Amino acid sequence: MNFSFFASPRWRAWGLWLLPVLLLILATVRPLSMPDEGRYAEVGRWMWMSGDWLTPRVDGIPFFHKPPLLYWLEAASMAVFGATPWAARLVVALHACLMLGLMVACVRHFAGADTARRAGWVLGTSMTFLVAGQYVNTDMMVATWMGVAIWCFARAFMHDGGMHANWARAGFVACALGVLSKGLIGLLLPGLVLFVWIAVTWQWRKILALPWVSGLLLFAAIALPWFVLAAREHPDMLAYMFGKHQFGRYTATTFNNARPWWFYGMAVTVLLFPWIFFAAADGVQRLRQCWRKSTSEDNAAWVALCWIWVLAILGFFSIPNSKLIGYALPVMPPLAALAALWWQRHWVNRTWSAWLFGALSLLGLGVAGVANDYAGVFTLERSTRGVAQAVVCHVGTDDVLAVVDDYPYDVMFYAQRQRPIEVIQDWVREEQEAGDDWRRELMDGVAFDPPAGAVLQPLPRLAELRTNEHAWVLAPRWHKAFRTETYAGFAEVYKDDAWILYRGVNATGQLAGAAKSPEAAEQKRLRGCEDQGKK
Repeated sequence: MNFSFFASPRWRAWGLWLLPVLLLILATVRPLSMPDEGRYAEVGRWMWMSGDWLTPRVDGIPFFHKPPLLYWLEAASMAVFGATPWAARLVVALHACLMLGLMVACVRHFAGADTARRAGWVLGTSMTFLVAGQYVNTDMMVATWMGVAIWCFARAFMHDGGMHANWARAGFVACALGVLSKGLIGLLLPGLVLFVWIAVTWQWRKILALPWVSGLLLFAAIALPWFVLAAREHPDMLAYMFGKHQFGRYTATTFNNARPWWFYGMAVTVLLFPWIFFAAADGVQRLRQCWRKSTSEDNAAWVALCWIWVLAILGFFSIPNSKLIGYALPVMPPLAALAALWWQRHWVNRTWSAWLFGALSLLGLGVAGVANDYAGVFTLERSTRGVAQAVVCHVGTDDVLAVVDDYPYDVMFYAQRQRPIEVIQDWVREEQEAGDDWRRELMDGVAFDPPAGAVLQPLPRLAELRTNEHAWVLAPRWHKAFRTETYAGFAEVYKDDAWILYRGVNATGQLAGAAKSPEAAEQKRLRGCEDQGKK
């Protein structure tokens, strides 16, 4: 295969536009991953459907784990494109494109067009862009705004004519949007990176030249209003969001996803494969230069920024016991820039350089495509996409829909229901025993709106639903607590590998108008509904 087209600067420039197109295509081919995508997409749908743009909600229950920027943008996207997984993913994908585009623009300014284009291909053919760039949660959003803030302040500080006020103001705006994306880290981590960089490069005097008044006013005007209004509507919300779900998660050892200290080394390897090895080579070379005290670098200031960016953020996230791969996303732009810079300095003039770069680009694309496909296959093992069609076909808008033993975040999204789903559990026991899971999430939210807690029903509720032909119950077949005897007396309506949909029966043990068994009648109705849907 001929990879020589990668040697053309024109191709590397115009070909970059194909990567966002590919990202948007990949965003259409898999179901919502659980629990994150189902949860965050449904919060956005509920906000759009209810018209309540102040209080994010899951199943009608307040959800204050994260600030609302993702949900606002999802609701706006769904208003235009409808409540589809692609509409929810579009918000994240556009942020990934912003991350890619601004990195290319800033690397072009600091290191030239060739390095910038190559950095674009490095980031754009990685799992960071093609997989994480269309995964619905807040990680890509906050990573993007943190990167925008760092790049903007760097451009402001390194401007030839002195401090560039407008770049600095853009940095303040980016910090505000980062805070609205995921909280304090949107401000804290860019500040940490820039503080260390300013100290290392000895640029203290420039701090006084920052447009502090206008910058802080912009930050406050964007970031603060929602927090003030939401806290007035829901007292203790700020303590819950910042105390428990930010400071608490950072310092405690009781939350999920405990990982060893070296976890983020693996994470960056996965997210930037195969390019991570060239960034590592740059790091090894610079360590040797520092050891020999032979550093001579035309771009020393921005290269130092890139490495401080990587080390400070990965170091920060390596401290807590709980670690997630998405927390490595903020360091992907500087790593891509460093990988491209190393290639330009060492291999760009080799005769086989274009061939190898093309092969590695295709390898990155292939790995991302396989990972995206595997994620879809894995998700289908628990997805409610199939049973949601049965819900649409059979469950009336005023009927009761309940679930036992699990909370399927995606069923409400796929079924487009407006009435909350009832969640049946032994809630007295769960209050004492539930850990960092969906049960605790729902119980915590009820504290902010007790009437919304009516959807949390005790186990005796199941007996009531057995004799109500307008009641429907979802049961997860894969769940370890699943027992068929729990649903004795219900009519089985739909069944796939992951879920069963049951219906209550009337006092005579029959469904209204059913001449045969309830199960046979409902299976016939379902087949007719599915056939109509296909037509």
